[in-house]
Amino acid sequence: MVWDDGHVVTRVAILGATGSIGRQALEVVMAHPDRLRATVLASRRNADDLAVLASRFGARAIVAERDGGVSALVAAATAKDVDLVLVATTGIDGIEPTLAALEAGKSVALANKETLVAGGHLVRRHVAGAGDRLRPVDGEHCALWQCLVGTRPEEVRRVLITASGGPFRTLPLVELAAVTPDLALRHPTWRMGPKITIDSATLTNKGFEIVEARWLYDLTYDRIDVVIHPESMVHAMVELADGSVKAQLAEPDMRLFIQYALLWKHAPAPTRAIDWTMPRTLRFEPVDATRYPCLATVLETARSGDLSAMIGLVAADEVAVDRFLRKEIAFDEIAVYLHRGATLGRAHARSAEPSLAEIRHIDAEVRGALREEPVLR
Repeated sequence: MVWDDGHVVTRVAILGATGSIGRQALEVVMAHPDRLRATVLASRRNADDLAVLASRFGARAIVAERDGGVSALVAAATAKDVDLVLVATTGIDGIEPTLAALEAGKSVALANKETLVAGGHLVRRHVAGAGDRLRPVDGEHCALWQCLVGTRPEEVRRVLITASGGPFRTLPLVELAAVTPDLALRHPTWRMGPKITIDSATLTNKGFEIVEARWLYDLTYDRIDVVIHPESMVHAMVELADGSVKAQLAEPDMRLFIQYALLWKHAPAPTRAIDWTMPRTLRFEPVDATRYPCLATVLETARSGDLSAMIGLVAADEVAVDRFLRKEIAFDEIAVYLHRGATLGRAHARSAEPSLAEIRHIDAEVRGALREEPVLR
């Protein structure tokens, strides 16, 4: 950190700067020039856009694809003029820079789900969970983090992660197979990138968030639940031993959670506050397992305790979403891919706690196998 006009300024590296989270993070940086400074911006693509952003913020630009891929992300995450690394890349390529940043003594604001889902056991070797060194950016986990402040572990009965239910919450089940990518990308409440938007439609993302909660908050799976909340106003809840509940409410705007993770405190934000003069209804519903088979598959795999199976499932999800967006498979086939990926991951297991090299091996094997299979049903 550096001093500027009497203020402590946190120097930030943003990995995935041209993506949805990265661009919103830059809006937060712009709103707090006396507290935040973007010093390094990295992206796998969009070199021209990255150059424009870097020039605007006076930061160095690193195009990871051209400069060595993951190694370039690691270089950005460990740069000397960086205090805090926002990992907003997609896929397991977030694992290496996250581990490297932690090893280098940096703090990490984590917006990449796969890092903990596939490599949570490696991250936990460096940090005990959510805190100053590991700051969750996902709205649900940032909300849980805030709700748990001041609460002793023995007081927590369970935590609840909310889900909007996506765009097909009320669609007749027989019509799910005919869902198109265009329809699936129309999320009712959130503005996100295509991969996470599809994962939200299938609720795969909620399964991933349950796994993240296990690593972030040291909770067993039987103490982490998901509840459908279409309005996306309540982002997470903590049910205490006496039955009372602490909840975090805010308008659905990722900039609010990004800001909290970057500043490590509440501060005026470039977001809209809740208008309490406006009548509104907040609904909560149980998850319909028949409508969201992907969630059931993720939970079954997670509860098995097989880390290799979970790595295979993560790889399968990326392949399945990509093939769905290309109109190569149907929407309801994504769940079949996840199950197949977990099976393949289990088959390629070498140890109970896969190393980084083993994670890479399983990921490559599962991707290769699933890309060769035109139909899995």
